[in-house]
Amino acid sequence: MADRLVIYSTAPSQQRADGLWLDAKFVQGMERHVAEWTGPVSVVLRDLGAPVPFGVHCPPGSLGFDLAVIPRGASIAPCIANDTVLLAATADDHEALDFAQVIRPRGIKLVYALEYTLGTRLRIVRMDQSRGPVRRLRSALWTLQQERRLRRALRAADAVQFNGFPAQDAYQTLVRDAHLYLDNRLSANMMATPEEMRARADRLRRGARLRLIHSGRLESMKGTQDLLPVMDRLIALGVDATLDIYGTGSMDATLRAGLERFDGRVRVHAPVDFARELVPINRTRADVFLSCHRQSDPSCTYLEAMGCGLPVAGYDNAMWRGVQARSGGGTAVRLGDATALAGAIAAWDQNRDALIAASAKARSFAADHDFDRVFSARMAHWRRVAGLDA
Repeated sequence: MADRLVIYSTAPSQQRADGLWLDAKFVQGMERHVAEWTGPVSVVLRDLGAPVPFGVHCPPGSLGFDLAVIPRGASIAPCIANDTVLLAATADDHEALDFAQVIRPRGIKLVYALEYTLGTRLRIVRMDQSRGPVRRLRSALWTLQQERRLRRALRAADAVQFNGFPAQDAYQTLVRDAHLYLDNRLSANMMATPEEMRARADRLRRGARLRLIHSGRLESMKGTQDLLPVMDRLIALGVDATLDIYGTGSMDATLRAGLERFDGRVRVHAPVDFARELVPINRTRADVFLSCHRQSDPSCTYLEAMGCGLPVAGYDNAMWRGVQARSGGGTAVRLGDATALAGAIAAWDQNRDALIAASAKARSFAADHDFDRVFSARMAHWRRVAGLDA
C-alpha cells in the first residue's frame, strides 16, 4: 500500500482559456515535495476565482503530482485517497480547521502549518482600506470567533509547523508536537559569495554612496507609504543614498508620483524574476534592504535579503524583532517611525564597519536557514509524524 501525502494549500490557481495557471513559487516548492516524499503526492486547492500574479502555465500532465481544485465550501473528504497516511494543511485558512474530524476515523495523521497570529490578523483587518468601518468591525468580530476554532484545531492536530517566531510564541503551548521553520526561497548556491561580500565591504569602506533596496508588494499594509519619507529624512540628515524599489501594487501610482523631488535617487522598477534577476541585484548592486513592514507575518523577504549579504533596516514587528535579535543582521526601530529608521541608516552611513559587520551576520544567519535545510527538516518532520521514519 502506498504512503500518500495530501497537501491542502491556499496557493492561488486560475483556469484561463489556455489552461491552468498556478503560482510559480508554489510549483517550485511542490517539485521538492514530490522529490523528497517516498510515496505519491496529491494536492488540493480552492478555486478562488482570482488572477495569479506570479503564475506559470501548467498544461495537463506537466505536474508531478495529482491535483484537485475544489470550490470554496466544498468538503475535502472526496480528495483523500484510501492510501493517504498524512494530510498537511494550512491552519491560516478557516476552511481547514475541521480536518481532524474528516480524517481521524480513517487513521490519517494531520499536520498543520501556521503563520499568522491573532494580532496580525486583526491588524490586517484594521488596515484594509477597501472596507468601510462597519465592515472592518464585522471582520474583526468574525476573526475573533475563528480564533476559538483555530485553537481547537491546533489541539486536535498531530503536529504543527510554525512559520516564524510570532506564531510559535503565541500557540506552541497548545500543540503536542511543534516544529519551527523560517520559510524562504534562497538555496545555498544563491547566496552572496565571499568575493561579492568582499567587494561590497571594500566599496563601503571607500565611502561610496549608500545603495538601499526594497522589493515586494506595494501596499499600505506592507509599509509602502513610508519608503519615500525615509528617503526624505536621509536627505535632511545629509546621507548620500539611493533607493531602488522592485514591485507593484495598489500604491504604485502614488509612489511614482512622489519621485520627482529625489532627482533620480529613487527609482521604481517593475517586478523581476526572483532567482534570475532580483537575487543577483541584491548581491551586487545594493548595500541595505529597507523594510517598512508593520505586520508580524513571517515575510520570507528578510531571510532572502540577508542571504544576499544585505542587513535589514526595519520596523520592530514581532517577526523582524525575533530575526534581528537572533542574528544581529540588521536594525529594528519603533513601528511606523520613519525618522528613527532613517536615523539608524544614517548611523550605518557614518560607521561603515558596523554596517559591514551586520552584513556578515545577516549572511551567516541566512545560511543556517537556507531553503534546502528548512525544506528537508520540514519533510523529515512530516515523515516522522506519519510513522515512516523509524
